[in-house]
Amino acid sequence: MSLGLAALDDLFEAFEDLREVLDGSDAAAIEIASKRVSHSAAAVRAIGAWRSEPQTVARLSAMLPLIDSARIRVNLLADHANQRLAMLAAHGARNAPLTYSR
Repeated sequence: MSLGLAALDDLFEAFEDLREVLDGSDAAAIEIASKRVSHSAAAVRAIGAWRSEPQTVARLSAMLPLIDSARIRVNLLADHANQRLAMLAAHGARNAPLTYSR
């Protein structure tokens, strides 16, 4: 197995791990999995020769749905968190004067 294929296998596993932890609510696990994806992607980029190997390009193309799925899930979770923060901020702005008024 070439170095590029091994790096892509590691990237695939990293995305699988990220996808699994995104289903939970453990922020530390999500951060660890995100860092692993980042390091694995950097390793793939560092090799550089992967663009010229047809096997590697084919494997990367097969990974695109997984990568896109993780991207969409992260965007949805971030949007959900922003909506909840906005609701909490709006709720707090209405009730804070009652709490601190005399």
